[in-house]
Amino acid sequence: MTQSWIKLVSDESSQAIAAESTEAGDLLVATCLAAAASGDSNALFDLGVAYSTGSHGVACDMIEAHKWFNLAAVGGHDEAARCRADISDEMTAREISEAQRRAREWLRSGRAAA
Repeated sequence: MTQSWIKLVSDESSQAIAAESTEAGDLLVATCLAAAASGDSNALFDLGVAYSTGSHGVACDMIEAHKWFNLAAVGGHDEAARCRADISDEMTAREISEAQRRAREWLRSGRAAA
């Protein structure tokens, strides 16, 4: 059985859509990082959601998602702690260790408000 695909948009349109998606993801990350540097645990949580779902043009990355959920949880965000636990079930011990290392690095770098 041969599959046939219907092309719904031209190559130029699909490239434009991909570029817009990347720009939206970049904007989300930049906005959230700025807020996170000011100690906004909701922004940290939003970054965790974006990375865990691959939404807003951000590539799905469970290590980054865990890192951001972890930082939000440390900041008192209860839902972030639950999300961190949920994605931990899908991660290896090595991946969790890397996420924790990145979270510590973020805290040590001074990017997070004291």
